Parts: sequence; C-alpha cells; structure tokens
Amino acid sequence: MPSLLLRLIGPAQRGLALRLVLLMIASALTESIGVMLLVPMLAAIESGASGVLGKALQAIGVPLALAPMLALFVAIVALRSVINLARNRSSIRLELAVTDDLRHRAWRALLGADWRTLATMRRSDSIGMLIANIDRAASGINQATTGLAALITLGGLGLAGLVIAPAVTLGGLLGGLLVLLAYGGMRRRAGQLGDRLGTAYRVTYGSLSDSLAALRTVKSLGGEARAERDAFAGFAELSNARLDFQRDLGLGQLALQTGGAAVLALLVWLAVGRWNLGAGTILPIVALFARTMPLIGVLQECWQNFSHARPAIGEVFALIDRAEASREPELPTAPPPELHRSISLQDVSVQFAGAGRPALDRVSIEIPAGAIVAVTGPSGSGKSTLADILGGLISPDHGALLVDGIALDPVQRRAWRARVAYVQQDPALLADTVRANLLWAAPEADAKRLAAALGAAACGFVLDWPQGLDTRIGDGGRPLSGGERQRLMLARALLRDPALLILDEATSALDAENEAQVAAAIAGLKGKVTVLIIAHRGTLTELAERTWRLEGGRLVS
Repeated sequence: MPSLLLRLIGPAQRGLALRLVLLMIASALTESIGVMLLVPMLAAIESGASGVLGKALQAIGVPLALAPMLALFVAIVALRSVINLARNRSSIRLELAVTDDLRHRAWRALLGADWRTLATMRRSDSIGMLIANIDRAASGINQATTGLAALITLGGLGLAGLVIAPAVTLGGLLGGLLVLLAYGGMRRRAGQLGDRLGTAYRVTYGSLSDSLAALRTVKSLGGEARAERDAFAGFAELSNARLDFQRDLGLGQLALQTGGAAVLALLVWLAVGRWNLGAGTILPIVALFARTMPLIGVLQECWQNFSHARPAIGEVFALIDRAEASREPELPTAPPPELHRSISLQDVSVQFAGAGRPALDRVSIEIPAGAIVAVTGPSGSGKSTLADILGGLISPDHGALLVDGIALDPVQRRAWRARVAYVQQDPALLADTVRANLLWAAPEADAKRLAAALGAAACGFVLDWPQGLDTRIGDGGRPLSGGERQRLMLARALLRDPALLILDEATSALDAENEAQVAAAIAGLKGKVTVLIIAHRGTLTELAERTWRLEGGRLVS
C-alpha cells in the first residue's frame, strides 16, 4: 500500500499531503488530551487524589477545580473541531488534486503515445479508465486518508491510555491488533472483488460502446431485445459485485462490534477484579475504549475499501505505463516538407507486435503531386496502415517515406503531419456549432476563409441556414445527413491547406446520392491537392488517375 500511495501522490501534491498528516497529528493530540483530562476532572468532582495528570496541570498553573477543568476541556474540544475542519478541507483538496493529476497523466500519456500503440487499444477501455477506474482510484485515496486519520487518532488515544492505565491499554492494543490481523482474508477477498468489478466495468463499457456505435444496425436488424439483455446482464454483474463487497463489509462490522464488546468487558473485569483500579481510572478507560472501537472499525473498513479499489488503481497505472512506454520522443521542431513533385513509399514494411504477418510487406508506390490516386483491397489488407505511413503517423520498420525524393527522418516525418489532412469513415464532429467544428483545424481562420473551405467542399448550404456558421449540429452531427457530415469533415480538412488529403473509407457508409455529392467535391480538388482514396470500391475510386490493390499487405496490381 505505501508504494502505491507514493506513486499516486506526485511531487506536486506532497506539500498538501504533509499538511494533512500534520493536521491529523494535531487532531489526535487534542483528542488524547481531552480524554486524559477526564481523570483530573473526576478527581476534582470526588475531591480525591489527582495523580500524575493533576500534578502536571498544577505545574502549568491550571487549578484542580471543576470549573477551570471544564473550561479547559471545552477549549480543547473547540480547538480540535477547528483542526478537524481544516483537516477535512485538506483531505478533499488532496483527493481532488491527486485525481485531477491522475486524469491529466493518463490523458497526456494517451495523447503522446505512438499511433501503433493507440491503434491497438480498445476505445471503451480507455474511456472506462479515464472515468470509472480513476473515480474508483479517487475513492481509494479517500479511504487511505480516512484510514490514516483513524490510525493516527488511535495512536494518540493509545498514548493517553498508557498514561491513564498502562496494563489495560496494552491489553486493548493487543486485542485490536489481533482483530486487524484476523481480517487479512477478508481484505484479500476485497481485492478479488475489486478485480471482478473491474472486469464487469470493462465488459459493460465495451458492450454499451459497441451497441451505441451500431445503434442503427441494431434497430434495423430488430436486435433491441438482445442489446437490452446484454446491457442488463452487465448491469446485473456490476450490482452483484458491489452487493458481495457490501455484504463482506457488513459481516466485518458485525464481527468487530461483537468482538470489541467482548474484549472491553474482559478488560473491565480484569481492571476491577484483578488490578483493583478505581472508578476515576476505569471510567476514562471505558470512554477511551468506546472511542477506539469505532476507530478500529473505520480503519478496518478503509483498509478493506482500499484493497477493493487497488485493482482499479493498478489498471490505471498499467495503461499509463503502456502509453508512456510508447511515447513519441521529444523532437526539435522543423518546417514541414514542401510537396512539389511526388510523395512515395520505397520498399516499406510494417510488422505489428503479435500479428502473424506484416501489415505491409515491401510496398513501393509513387504519387504525383496534385494527383488523385486510390488504394483498394479487402479488409485487413493493409490499406489503413499504408495511409498512416503516408500521413506520417507511424514510421516503417523497413524502407522509407519520401517527399520530392528526400527520405523523411523522424523530425521531418513529425513535421509532415502538418501538411496532411484525414477524412475518415466515422465523422469526428463535436456537439457544437459549425464554426467551432471548423476552427478545430484552423483556430485563426476568419469567416471568409471558413466560407471558402465550405465552398470547396460543396458544403456552401451551411451559409444559407438561419444561423449560418453558428448553427449547432448536435452530438456527432446526427441531425445532418451522412453526405452533409462527410462534406463538413472535408471542409475542415481543407482548412489545413493540406499537401496530402487522405480519404479513408470516407463514403463507405453513404448512399449513392450522397457519395456522388462528396465525389463531386473531391473532383474539384484535382490539381490543387494530392488526394489518396482508401476504399473497397465505389464512386470515389472512379476519380483516381492510378489505382493500386493490396492483398495481405502486398501490392498485387
């Protein structure tokens, strides 16, 4: 647990963590002092001997009368309340700071990872990590800080008990330690239930993500009932995992309360019948034990909850480590290469880890500047990998990407991305205005430049809408037709003033009419932009001046 907490709490949060620990110690000290004051207060009531505590109070000028003792007790309780208020605020600030930092680290790691790694990650797993798992990690942080506060308070109360009645306190501490050790199996089970909950989250997120992405297909096939069954099976597993964990927590509290009461009864019997302690000592000890038993329960519950959250924290760090291990190296900036004559691949091969064969196997092609060309082939033939190489997203394992005959080194390849624009099969549109979607590609573009891009993409109809560029297009542009969405994507791509435009299955989901509209817009780019069409077949490929076919990662024509 300590090593995991140290990794969770980064350098930026350690000042907050230190402040929180100091406030916990101050709270524990004030509580232990308050408990110890019960002895001289009872002595003052009985007008009896005050013992060591009474003499210590007299030494600092506090009279052993009931009124001053009560006033001091109230002052200490008030001070402890103020400290606890500050402690709770610090605890929340630490939890939020660690959670925000963890999300930033995870998102930064994903954004900085090499495209090869990102392409193999399931989107629903990444979303689940960024939301559900980090929320569970936040819960683990909360349980860790709450448990640490309980542990420090127990330490302070233990010191108070050792001052009041050492033998009874040592017996209680031994009993509490045995109780915590006895819960080891339950904490291990909590970890197993945490793994089970994590699996249920992954399965449920994946199922929902797939169903939402294919909702049109689900409805067209009449698969609503099956999608509902699959989703609710996942929800049921989430509920069952939580219920099993809550049952274990309840059983643990039942055993703790019963066992604690038995230990307290035994110690009181020994104090009265064997050690001959008076009421002035026994009553504060009973009060102390009445306070410590719930704290032991809190400590055990927090420990169990943290064990339950630990698998989620481990999954977050595993994904961060995987993404950071494939992080693209920091490279100096360079001006993007200019394309005047041609872009080409020379004897390029790409082998993905775990794949049985190369995604591309010694592929060589040359695309003249300003030309429209196409690459066709069945699914899995390597078309998208070829597009990723030409776009500079990944580097080949063998061979080279050349612009105007010059092989691009890593710095130039990274810079080349600024001259490449993609239009993919699934429109990546924000639930915002047309203007906001376009400005994603060129934040500095003015209305005139936006209108020009819309016109070049045969998307000028946007300007005729009542709100024009400020029309909100909804989640993923769903109110628009498929052709309108793709042409809007094309307009955004053209705002980058690309040297190379890649259309990756851009019209595969469109009907013939919408595909023809997109094709007309692409035809108007001939000679102005180099266009690479990735497709199985269709109207777009008919625009190509040259077509290559890939099968099994190899060029066959």
